[in-house]
Amino acid sequence: MIKDVLKPLLPEELEGFELCSAEYPEYGTGITVILARNGAVTGADIRGGAPASRENGLLNPLASNNAVHAVVLAGSSAYGLSASDGVMKYLEEQNIGFPTDYGVVPIVCSSCLFDLGFISGTGRADSALGYKACAEPQPFREGNYGAGCGATVGKILGAPYCMKSGIGFKGYRLGDLWVAAVVAVNAAGDIYDPDTNQKLAGMYDRENKRFLDAEEALYRIAGGTIDLFNQNTTIGAVLTNGKFDKTELTKIAGMAHDGFARAIRLVHTQFDGDTIYAMSTASVPADINTAGTLAARAMAEAIASAVLHAEDAGGLPANRSVTGR
Repeated sequence: MIKDVLKPLLPEELEGFELCSAEYPEYGTGITVILARNGAVTGADIRGGAPASRENGLLNPLASNNAVHAVVLAGSSAYGLSASDGVMKYLEEQNIGFPTDYGVVPIVCSSCLFDLGFISGTGRADSALGYKACAEPQPFREGNYGAGCGATVGKILGAPYCMKSGIGFKGYRLGDLWVAAVVAVNAAGDIYDPDTNQKLAGMYDRENKRFLDAEEALYRIAGGTIDLFNQNTTIGAVLTNGKFDKTELTKIAGMAHDGFARAIRLVHTQFDGDTIYAMSTASVPADINTAGTLAARAMAEAIASAVLHAEDAGGLPANRSVTGR
């Protein structure tokens, strides 16, 4: 068995990284910050058609930057980009950032998912929430926390058929190498267990208590009016200690998108802004093919974990109440 070769890795064992979360439950939105106090080489791969992002241009292999101090996964659509201001403030206070004659400049990249209207369209992730996530860290929790606070899935036919999702984590050790994935799952499509192919969450007929098929629904309404470009986006990051440069990490982020495809159907549509970062402390020599393959596995399982840990909220059912788990 493949998993007999791999050893589990917990969030608190991410040497060189800290997972910090904060949320506004009353508004149904939040953020998850991946802090890299000593800097992390970072690449990214954007596959969705509607991303909301900040500073991602620095991750282009042709750009000179080689150290990112934080990646912010945020709710609140593009409004959530302001949460990075609070993260920058915290890092500046800690004297963490790119050194200049005028003080440090923290390098903070960010991507946002659309959860406006899940509970409230007016309360948004902001600078104060970004600062709080870093300055008042809480133990990382999966489900309805951080960027997963307002995450939902299965939205092809709108809110009456969607389910609650959240944020998930999965990590593995393979010898000295470790690879982990953290992901906020806010997909237009359905979520499947990558190993059993069992549907875990997505379009759900609450009256008849049965799952519907998002892909089939898309085909049935093809040619009709459909405008979901602003309601979705799954965002995540691969974290590793493997010694890779920015170009290699961009490739690993791309391979991790295979994890999206294994666990999410529909995925990478114009309705989504699907984005994966790959961050490394670059401390252990490693094979890029092994790391990328493991990244795809960890990402697919983190997606499943996100919906399995989600709880009912905002009038929407989660996997636990639908399946009785």
